[in-house]
Amino acid sequence: MAFKTITSSYISKHQYFTARKDSYETTGGKLVDPYFVVELPVSVCALALTETNEGILVKQYRYPINEELLEIPGGFVDPGEQPGQAIMRELLEETGYEFESVHYLGNTCANPGVLNNYTHMYLALDGKKVGRQSLDDNEEIEVHLVPLTKLKSMLQQNEIKQSMHALCLFYAFEFLQKMEMEGPSALLG
Repeated sequence: MAFKTITSSYISKHQYFTARKDSYETTGGKLVDPYFVVELPVSVCALALTETNEGILVKQYRYPINEELLEIPGGFVDPGEQPGQAIMRELLEETGYEFESVHYLGNTCANPGVLNNYTHMYLALDGKKVGRQSLDDNEEIEVHLVPLTKLKSMLQQNEIKQSMHALCLFYAFEFLQKMEMEGPSALLG
């Protein structure tokens, strides 16, 4: 499906908010003008479990919705960094934990009608506290350790509001169930 970009101009160009106004032609010849696109860096998130099998949640204030949310750790992938490297860095920075193993669960796009980025989702296992948080200047993150049964209940009760994080949790719980049923061979395929 080859859509043809006719024009593209930036409205805003910032590390965390780049927006452009495009016009394009569909394969059927229809002109779509204007079309707005918000460019964001690729992001990562993970259900991170401690060595005692507690889920690590982070609580932080989200200005756009004026609420404090419980979320799973994550963030943007830095230039030149692979998503797998980024999740390990983000986990250490936000929580002070390092993990024995990390499993890729897939990717998702939050709103492909407007946003151009993907979020890569992971399950991190056997986390050990190795240091303090190393937060960005604008971050205030409170770490919460939650038993897995409670975390699953929170997800089912719609207490995890961040949609990409909720999806990651669904995939992670499915992966954990498969591991429980199939044992270590579940990690191979």
